[in-house]
Amino acid sequence: MLETVLVPIHRAGWPFVALFAAITIVLFFVFEPLGWAGVILTLWCAYFFRDPDRMTPEGESLVISPADGVVQMIDRAPPPPELEMGDDPRTRVCIFMNVFNVHVNRAPVTGTVRKLAYRPGKFLDASLDKASEENERQSVRLKIAGVKSRSMKKTDIAVIQIAGLVARRIICELKEGDGVSAGDRFGLIRFGSRVDVYLPDGVAPLVAVGQTSIAGETVIADLAVGEARFAARR
Repeated sequence: MLETVLVPIHRAGWPFVALFAAITIVLFFVFEPLGWAGVILTLWCAYFFRDPDRMTPEGESLVISPADGVVQMIDRAPPPPELEMGDDPRTRVCIFMNVFNVHVNRAPVTGTVRKLAYRPGKFLDASLDKASEENERQSVRLKIAGVKSRSMKKTDIAVIQIAGLVARRIICELKEGDGVSAGDRFGLIRFGSRVDVYLPDGVAPLVAVGQTSIAGETVIADLAVGEARFAARR
């Protein structure tokens, strides 16, 4: 039980926790009931920035969820143009994080960062479809390790951090050329947001709309299964 409650806090959250705590002390001097409200908000802030350990499934072909939350939408759409991945639609899995989800994001595959692109934008409700186009976003293009193909559509995957209604800061700790392993922490979005994953061509998702995913643990696709289905169609 204690391991469930007393989890580590992401380092990006400590300044906020300290700020909430300082305001809480002031509120106690002003009006005690407000101080207790501050205590509750401070505890919630610490809870929001929690960063629990995860057990990532092993398997080079597995695509792991990069975010905690609900699979809000599965459709086909072209990746963000700034990633230079072409205009052809790919299967997109959209995961919506509410303010009670863990907001630490994790790498969906083992590979290399090919390209990073930040684009400022609006702060619409992240559950809206147009949030993918209009909201602030950080786009990451990964070359999947161990996948050999002449086609970029089969070797590259895109992960997009999208700010939400109350989110005002996307943190991405990656640099171009970095190597990552599936399940590695790579960033954080503060206060309600969304993460989109664009799968390689021919790979079908293994999750369904409405399903709850866990970052670093839930398998959202299997590249080996996708490749087999693609080969069968040919």
